[in-house]
Amino acid sequence: MNSPQIVESPRVYKILSIDGGGIRGVFPAALLAAVERHLPSPLGSYFDLIAGTSTGGIIAIGLGLGLSAATILKLYEEHGPAIFGQGYGSLEDWLRRRWHKTRHLFKPKYSSEPLRQALEGILTNRQLGESTCRLVIPAWHPVLERVYIYKTAHHPRLETDYRALAADAAMATAAAPTFLKPHVTNESVELVDGGVWANCPIAVAAVEAIGLLNWPANQIKILSIGTIDDVAVRPPLGGWPEMMLPMMRLFMAGQMHNALGMTKILTGDGHDHRAIWRIDQTAPAGRYAMDDVRRISEMKSRALAEAREQLPELRRHFFDQEVERFVPFHKL
Repeated sequence: MNSPQIVESPRVYKILSIDGGGIRGVFPAALLAAVERHLPSPLGSYFDLIAGTSTGGIIAIGLGLGLSAATILKLYEEHGPAIFGQGYGSLEDWLRRRWHKTRHLFKPKYSSEPLRQALEGILTNRQLGESTCRLVIPAWHPVLERVYIYKTAHHPRLETDYRALAADAAMATAAAPTFLKPHVTNESVELVDGGVWANCPIAVAAVEAIGLLNWPANQIKILSIGTIDDVAVRPPLGGWPEMMLPMMRLFMAGQMHNALGMTKILTGDGHDHRAIWRIDQTAPAGRYAMDDVRRISEMKSRALAEAREQLPELRRHFFDQEVERFVPFHKL
């Protein structure tokens, strides 16, 4: 009598993608910290690849280096006010906001030094090649006007970035134009925020997984986390002064939906299977500015409620077991 054949399920490749959004990174950091409290292992060990842009890039790099999501959340809570020139008391904060608003007319709104000190404090002098997970961190080269993506050595031809300082990659992806000056890396490369072209890096992650790593599209699951979407009634299209902020929101929303749409096509999501789990919330426009730390607790509260609701589904699809150990092609 023949013994029954055991048919193994195809391997599932799990990807985490985290959007940019300044201090609104509190939302994904707090959400992941809440989920991680229910896991036996560090959150980064449950993903084959993590992509993050700007504030999401900071979270991604931290997770790749084995930091807990709670530790990364503390970065926002403890250093956010200094990074954005707040936390000095009501009157002084009011005066500082007026000063930064005036400064913003002529130069970057904030100094990069508080962010650099905060990142070096948490990432020390560690290198990207120390990551235990594949990383994809978008930035932009403003002089050459080219995409610049920091990557771990997860392919033989990726021979350079793994030697880069993790803090350099984090500073580069977070150097938001007009808010912070361009970041000049340890190798004298001038870079700015990857959010100028990939604020929602889900498509970048999908292309990396399918195009470079040759992972089958129908064996990919992507958890994409936003940083609270602004909802506003669009005023009639008029001149530049009254349209500046609405147009910025318009561009960011278009970029996000384009990235999600491309990823759905690449992965086949919505046709014969599900590949994308998108978590985000909406709020009235202006409720959570990317540089206003006054609502950190409120964003954290939103994230904890969202995590409580999403945990059963996320556990089933992403946190049922750790992924295979990442072995880079080039080592430090």
